[in-house]
Amino acid sequence: MKNGIILLNKPAGITSFDALRDIKRTHETGKVGHTGTLDKFASGLLVVLVGRDLKLSQWFSACDKQYSGRIHFGIETDTLDPEGKVTAEVEIPEREEVEQVLKTFTGTIMQTPPAFSAIHVNGKRASVLARSGNVPQMKERKVTIHKLELRSWQPPYAEIFVHCSSGTYIRSLARDIALAAGSRAHLCSLLRTQVAGFRLEDAGESSLLRPVDKSVFGALGMPWFEIEPLQAQMIKHGKPLDGILDALSLQLFRAETRGHEEGTIKTEESSAAVFCGETLTAIVEKKNGRWNYGCVLN
Repeated sequence: MKNGIILLNKPAGITSFDALRDIKRTHETGKVGHTGTLDKFASGLLVVLVGRDLKLSQWFSACDKQYSGRIHFGIETDTLDPEGKVTAEVEIPEREEVEQVLKTFTGTIMQTPPAFSAIHVNGKRASVLARSGNVPQMKERKVTIHKLELRSWQPPYAEIFVHCSSGTYIRSLARDIALAAGSRAHLCSLLRTQVAGFRLEDAGESSLLRPVDKSVFGALGMPWFEIEPLQAQMIKHGKPLDGILDALSLQLFRAETRGHEEGTIKTEESSAAVFCGETLTAIVEKKNGRWNYGCVLN
């Protein structure tokens, strides 16, 4: 089997790209990709897709994530991490100031990503531009902080827990928390502990490959349903979806999501995985009352 998912525990000190090298070698394929990068200094859970299942990346990349991070107050670096050059040294705030500030960073907020990041600006990575001395102007964007807690305070260090939406930069969050508290800071360590329903404790440093089955979509919180072999062949040959899926009883739409056993697809706009028996056939999307192909796996 050279298709599937790997839950990888990336160590600090290597890039996310480098962390995939052994997987490519072990499974003898270049079709390997992670679904959300971790900075070189960071460690923790990388969700990796292999082979044909790499086509599923977009449904994994948009997941919420959870982190444990350590903020070093009083010193800011240009990269906002321990690998950058010091750009400011100021006083360390009091614990009470930090605790008050944290309350203002929950919910939907505007965040400016770090200049040293993988975001593309005018066709080039922002980090490449920043290292060349041409620091790009990064645009603010909306992110959601579901939960933010101060777990420990040992000045100049603060341990925080963050549950956030995809696209959130914890380095930027550390910077902004410090600024709001009248100080400066950088993120000196970061551990990703969870992606959607996938947990770090289920990951390893090896390249154990498992199939993308119904339990995987349960961890994603995505509904799935089963079709008959004839319908699966029609999907693989690109036949119009409406005629195939509308003929099914809604009772066949079984949702296996985190914390729930079974349910139905009730919204007018949704994505769902399609299985023929235990074989993943496609991802379909319902928009404006019509079903469309998101991805077909052959």
